[in-house]
Amino acid sequence: MEFLDTILWPIRWVIELIIVAWHYFFTWIGLDSALGITWILSIVGLVVVVRAALIPLFVRQIKSQRRMMEISPQLKKIQDKYKGKKDQFSREAMSRETMALYKNNGTSPFASCLPLLAQMPIFFGLFSVLRTASDNKAGVGLMTEEFAAEFGNAEIFGAPLKATLMGAINGDAGWQVIVVAAILVVFMIASQFYTQLQITAKNVSEETKNSPMYRQQKILLYVIPFMFVFSGVTFPLGLNFYWFSSNLWSMVQQFIIIRQLPTPGSAAFRERQERLARKGKLEKTDDEAAEEAATVQKTQRQQPINKKRAKKKSGKPGKKS
Repeated sequence: MEFLDTILWPIRWVIELIIVAWHYFFTWIGLDSALGITWILSIVGLVVVVRAALIPLFVRQIKSQRRMMEISPQLKKIQDKYKGKKDQFSREAMSRETMALYKNNGTSPFASCLPLLAQMPIFFGLFSVLRTASDNKAGVGLMTEEFAAEFGNAEIFGAPLKATLMGAINGDAGWQVIVVAAILVVFMIASQFYTQLQITAKNVSEETKNSPMYRQQKILLYVIPFMFVFSGVTFPLGLNFYWFSSNLWSMVQQFIIIRQLPTPGSAAFRERQERLARKGKLEKTDDEAAEEAATVQKTQRQQPINKKRAKKKSGKPGKKS
């Protein structure tokens, strides 16, 4: 544990700096320093800072997920090509072709995990801060002993932020912890499920929906959200508030990305085209413009010709005297 604390020391220092800074701000605008809502809002402030810093990684994740689904049929061809071949040469050849496919399309199966992996040190760092605060001990930075005591003993609806659902079940905390933790778990699962549903239901092209990658994505849609049952039971309420706030950020961010930059051929893309068409802001592609010009040219009304010009144009030449 001491080794882990040593690794997390700089992360804890930054976390304490951000939380205490937000706490100063909320007390400056009139909130009570020891209130649970003040410390919860400080945790939400930590989420805002962390997730804002991770926006480039999130955009990269979205692009990677799109490309992974787009190359899924090609990936399936490579897998079918070496299906049933167990020799080392075939395995190496399949690995080379797969990695070449990823490289040529600028994607990687690990890119979609980057935002989550980047948040894990913050997650464990906040857990360490809460653990220290629950013992009323000063942190490694701006979390003084006074702040630590307030943070550890702060309550929301009678449930201390340092308490866990498992502890409440074992009799270490009141029934309020069970209620608040249960509500948080439900909200975390619902927000994560809706975030994944936005991708699979609205931001996937019809061609991609027939790929194995899409079927795997639909399975994960129902599996991943329930991982929060474990965190909701074993981790402190303060940490669960962090994850719930982070899920809300992801949900809103995903909605904006899908609305403004949808995958071509998806339901979200068609909805965006319809919105732009209603506002008269839809830009025609070169093919659409050429087709429209050809239609106009065919249907264009011919200019009328007067009788003299028509007679002169169609009449016979006169006799010579």
